Amino acid sequence: MKIAFLVPAYNEAATIGELLTRIDALGIERQIVVVDDGSSDGTAAIVEAYAAAHEGVVLLRQENRGKGAALRHGIPYLDADVTVIQDADLEYDPAEVPHLVDPIERGTADVVYGSRLSGGRAQRAYMFWHLMGNRFLSLLTGVLFNTTLSDMETGYKAFRTDVLKSLPLTEDQFGIEPEITGWVCRRRLRIYEVPISYYGRTYDEGKNITWRDGFRAVWVLLRVRFARAR
Repeated sequence: MKIAFLVPAYNEAATIGELLTRIDALGIERQIVVVDDGSSDGTAAIVEAYAAAHEGVVLLRQENRGKGAALRHGIPYLDADVTVIQDADLEYDPAEVPHLVDPIERGTADVVYGSRLSGGRAQRAYMFWHLMGNRFLSLLTGVLFNTTLSDMETGYKAFRTDVLKSLPLTEDQFGIEPEITGWVCRRRLRIYEVPISYYGRTYDEGKNITWRDGFRAVWVLLRVRFARAR
């Protein structure tokens, strides 16, 4: 199957070149769609130079509006059987993509979540309250949607591309993660989880998500759960 990598990027000049190189090191049929979310550090220039030397790399630009807006901007340009949402900061290693997409390629899954909390892979010891918040949101997701997802906030997700394109997404910021989860659960899609490694960043290293995004996530989960079916 052809795999599309949908990469939202904001000021990731330090890692975006290495990310693109790692994706191509997989040696698979692929498309890379990078959405530059108003970067001011040369991220777009690095991608533009890489695209000039490699086929199948699409660079899109927008004003800084957030991860959700970047993903929504890039979705219409996807041209592959499977899409992986790939952050540009290397918290998630593209080397694990074959493992991530395997349930879709086997025909058993519509969506696959890479879980940082199911064990078996390398994990950076990260912030306690982020861990507690993630576990709370995963528990709330289970209660609202009758699912057993262990890591609903993971940034590593794979989709059948037609499924991703069909989701009625509206969130501009990090609320896109619970919004995606809510709709795939509402539609009773075949969701699988696989363990993944996590090379997390601290705030000093550029991490952006805060406790405010946790409150937004609760609101988004409730909104999707009780919205009209779409």
